[in-house]
Amino acid sequence: MNLYTRLVEREDNQNPIRVGLIGAGKFGSMFLTQVRHIRGMQLLGIADLSLDRARKALDDTGWDSDRVITDDFSRALDQGLTCLTEDAETLISASGLDVVIDATGHPAAGIRHALLAAEHGRHMVMVNVEADVLAGRYLANVFQQAGLVYTMAYGDQPALVCEMVDWARACGFSVVAAGKGTKFLPHYRQSTPDTIWDYYGLTPEQASAGGMNPQMFNSFLDGTKSAIEMAAISNATGLKAPAEGLLFPPCGCHDLPRILKPSEHGGMLEQAGMVEVISSEERDGRHVFNDLRWGVYITFEAMDSDRRGDYARRCFREYHVNTDDSGRYASLFRPSHLIGQELGISVASAVIRGEATGASNAFHSDVVAVAKKRLVAGEQLDGEGGFTVWGRLMRANDSLSMGALPIGLASRVALKRDVPVGDVVRWEDVDIPESQAVSIRRAMEAM
Repeated sequence: MNLYTRLVEREDNQNPIRVGLIGAGKFGSMFLTQVRHIRGMQLLGIADLSLDRARKALDDTGWDSDRVITDDFSRALDQGLTCLTEDAETLISASGLDVVIDATGHPAAGIRHALLAAEHGRHMVMVNVEADVLAGRYLANVFQQAGLVYTMAYGDQPALVCEMVDWARACGFSVVAAGKGTKFLPHYRQSTPDTIWDYYGLTPEQASAGGMNPQMFNSFLDGTKSAIEMAAISNATGLKAPAEGLLFPPCGCHDLPRILKPSEHGGMLEQAGMVEVISSEERDGRHVFNDLRWGVYITFEAMDSDRRGDYARRCFREYHVNTDDSGRYASLFRPSHLIGQELGISVASAVIRGEATGASNAFHSDVVAVAKKRLVAGEQLDGEGGFTVWGRLMRANDSLSMGALPIGLASRVALKRDVPVGDVVRWEDVDIPESQAVSIRRAMEAM
């Protein structure tokens, strides 16, 4: 409750939190639009493979060009300016930097940047959920041993769900389910970057004019991004992944405690304590009333489920908490999230409190590559949101026992054998070269 007060103190003491941003895409741009208004915080630098893209992001978000320089971090530090570079390592090693934000979306890059940040004594805000699911437990352990913070990005849905789970548990409630809403129907699994804009009612020309990346948007539609985000939540909170993967039940906000409860009590969960994503579309394509497409939720219950819980259930009723018909299961939801515009909370929490806004505590869940079509030997996988595979949420022990290939490594690798449509791709099915990302993932699996 005192982050703002502490930030003002740092401003008054001329000791701002100095931040380095890697990746000037949409998420990074949303942070850029806010960070210059956050007292006690300075954006020391931006690293992006394209300086023109970084400059455009700054221009689009209202920055004054005379406050931006190139490749002179000493001057930026001394004069309170923002420095641009194409080299992420140069940014990470810059004198005075406190926190690194990786907003690249590339798993291998995220792992590399995190390890460099730990080496140079910087806290890490991992917007890159793909990297976190691929190797988050390993990375969190590296930072913990270094006395640094490794954290999910507040404003993105996984961190917001983790906050709600923490709230419920700290209040003495039992978390029954947690997750988010999205637009999903089963046939979206087969969507590709060529078909994506039909589902959004856009032409390819309109999407291109808006700077929309078809493969990224397709990852949201085909369920891969949802699986990745639920795996991150599971690994941070201990909530379990559904044994057969996400079900995406249609559900409005008013029905959360009626549907997101165990099947033995009339819901659709195989047990209490799960992650799940709800759909804003009925199976016949009709829009779900009171949907939660852009938001997050939890369902919970009082710890005493027998007669001793009557008083808690009565309190739910008295204060008009949204419950199922029994009054036992309740819900809380947030209808929207501001993504990068809320990211400053993670930055401030890491430096001021030394706390993460969500981080992998264990390797509970994984996201594995599943054939989107019949794949043939010699074909090259194109990763998340592409033409060849989609990502399925799986419990980590099941993933490891079958040797499933993580979705974060299913890009630019060639198949050694055919894989039928709908089958999980395995490590043994691909010719995957050694790399830092592969070795770190293998190390996490061995932990």
